[in-house]
Amino acid sequence: MAEAPLVGAFWPIRSEIDPRPLIERFFARGQRVALPKVTKQGLVFREWRAGEALVTGGFGLSEPHDDLPPLDPSALIVPLAAFDRAGQRIGYGAGYYDQAIERLSKNGPVLTVGIAFSVQEIERVPAEPHDRPLDHLVTETGPVPLRQS
Repeated sequence: MAEAPLVGAFWPIRSEIDPRPLIERFFARGQRVALPKVTKQGLVFREWRAGEALVTGGFGLSEPHDDLPPLDPSALIVPLAAFDRAGQRIGYGAGYYDQAIERLSKNGPVLTVGIAFSVQEIERVPAEPHDRPLDHLVTETGPVPLRQS
């Protein structure tokens, strides 16, 4: 993650774990951060700078302004509702992140790091063929060792 010049992150909603401390660390290291916007075509990432106002988007998300150009991050901090030790995750049901990872992977490898609370771990996520497993997973207790598939 430290080598990625542009990291895709997210702004927390509901009871999601808060990635903003990570975002601050990226800025401190000189990395740029892009936040997603949900569109009919899928997730579009746009750069966000500390202190810039966000707009309310679909699903109650806080998103960058539409007039900013779309960018393709090479690393993503991925939100989730549940995860397992195989690196599979349950999102919010629309497959936006799986589609974004597939699209971004056409430019080269995309590092994916899921962040969650440890209580969100379940025994087995019912993964489907289009689901993309995470490369790494971190909770408030630290890195989660993932099983190799």
